[in-house]
Amino acid sequence: MTTAPPRPVDHELVQAATHMARTRCHGDNHTVAAAARARDGRIITAVNAYHFTGGPCAELVLIGAAAAQGAYALDTIVAVGDRDRGIIPPCGRCRQVLLDYFPAIEVIVGTGDRPRTLSITDLLPESYVWADHQLGTAS
Repeated sequence: MTTAPPRPVDHELVQAATHMARTRCHGDNHTVAAAARARDGRIITAVNAYHFTGGPCAELVLIGAAAAQGAYALDTIVAVGDRDRGIIPPCGRCRQVLLDYFPAIEVIVGTGDRPRTLSITDLLPESYVWADHQLGTAS
């Protein structure tokens, strides 16, 4: 298995998500913020909607917010926790959804002063590809 060379980190995205987490995440309903760079350069932000029944993560809310703003292609995404918890990697469900919607998206992960950018396929190797299922090519 070969390791891909490191990709640059979009620090502006990390700052946007951190700002959202600090200013919009209050209480228990909104605890994570996400920011993504659209293909046209815009930054889209969102927060999660926590609920004991399984409310959507910030990354999933962001996908809908991006579409509502006409941004259907996202290049990079990051999630940041409230209370200065820093960058949070996407959960398994979000990894699968991000792969299905944006198979070339890059995700910023890492802790403290060591963020790094990985492709979604690096975060979800040997994954189920929904598009293959739709084409009838899944095994």
